[in-house]
Amino acid sequence: MSFTSIIGLAAASLWNRRGSAFLTLLAVTFSVMLFLGVEKLRQSAQESFENTISGTNLIVGARTSPVNLVLFSVFNIGTPSANMTWETFEAIEERADVAWAVPIALGDSHRGYRVVGTNQSFFERYKYRSGRALAFAEGVSFDDLYDVVVGAEIASRLNYSVGDQITLSHGLGEVSFLQHDDRPFTVAGIMERTGTPVDQSLYVSLEAIEAIHVGWESGAPSPMARMFSADDVRQMDLTPTSITAAYLGLENPRTLLTTQRSLNTYRREALLAAIPSQAIAQVWSLIAVAERALLAVSAFVILVGLVSILTSILTSLRERRREMAVLRAIGAGPPHILFLLVSEAVLLAGLGALLGILLVPVIISALGPYLEAQFGLGLSPSLPGLRDLQVFAAVTGAAFLMGLIPGVQALKSSLADGLSIKL
Repeated sequence: MSFTSIIGLAAASLWNRRGSAFLTLLAVTFSVMLFLGVEKLRQSAQESFENTISGTNLIVGARTSPVNLVLFSVFNIGTPSANMTWETFEAIEERADVAWAVPIALGDSHRGYRVVGTNQSFFERYKYRSGRALAFAEGVSFDDLYDVVVGAEIASRLNYSVGDQITLSHGLGEVSFLQHDDRPFTVAGIMERTGTPVDQSLYVSLEAIEAIHVGWESGAPSPMARMFSADDVRQMDLTPTSITAAYLGLENPRTLLTTQRSLNTYRREALLAAIPSQAIAQVWSLIAVAERALLAVSAFVILVGLVSILTSILTSLRERRREMAVLRAIGAGPPHILFLLVSEAVLLAGLGALLGILLVPVIISALGPYLEAQFGLGLSPSLPGLRDLQVFAAVTGAAFLMGLIPGVQALKSSLADGLSIKL
């Protein structure tokens, strides 16, 4: 009896037990599909996270840590400990090695969402996911002093549309007792969904930030604050005195380190210039524990699928003792019996892994548009790659080792025991 014919015999044996074999096959297929799906989601999430902001060479702010600077200026997490002066921003903007600069001013909120003061260049210069530009789903950018642009997530959750009037709150708390209700804003535009913190931010002009704080110089409204109407404030000089941070684009990216060093040693003010990609990579490393835990769970799911193969074969062994004995009687040696059971395990695992690998791009094609629209995860189907081949090899290899267990057990059964009639 050749080993080639044994493979055919293994396939025929599985077909004869197709009910239990099919369930085992499904377990392996879905476990491999889950593992690879989670892996591709992880990769996409990491790429989306690292591409939250792209095309910006440096982020400059008052001296702090690079991670903290990126967290509050890009991800709206945390509170800046200090600001940089407007004169410093203008000096940076005029540098010969700086192509463009976008100012960012933080400090207010709306129902728990961060309000960002900036200028029109933000909507032109801010890029995400390897160079994608911001776009408006409705309306336009702020034009009037009391215009506000709303992120897609906020508009969806709070049911805002262009033309609605809203009130900004002083401070960053979800519930604030200090409202700028004497100077309401009108929603001028709603951003398209990006899957970045832009979706959960509101944007106004720098002058608007100054306007709502006229009479709030002490951090709370003074008795004179109500004396100035919204129209009165329009006539004032609303040039900001300070900002939180600035996004910079350089004339030549090759001068990145030189420009960074120059800004970090700026004599007039203590500044920090952070490279966004480096700081975001550090942030990702801090939250990657959950990612690894998710992969570990998926790996255990594959293990459960493999154990189901072992269970299926071991369960059928008692019913197949006569089959094993007959094979031994017609000349099949111990290696042939061992190879038969190992082949069944490998066939089930290999076919299940292959189906799982092929189903992943199908699922991605079906769910990709939804995941991108809702979560900003740029998933696209692709041909199986090295990772898929590694998973296939690992699953079939593990099945081979597990197949040895019932194979050795079958060899322990004597030929006479299998051929004897049990009463």
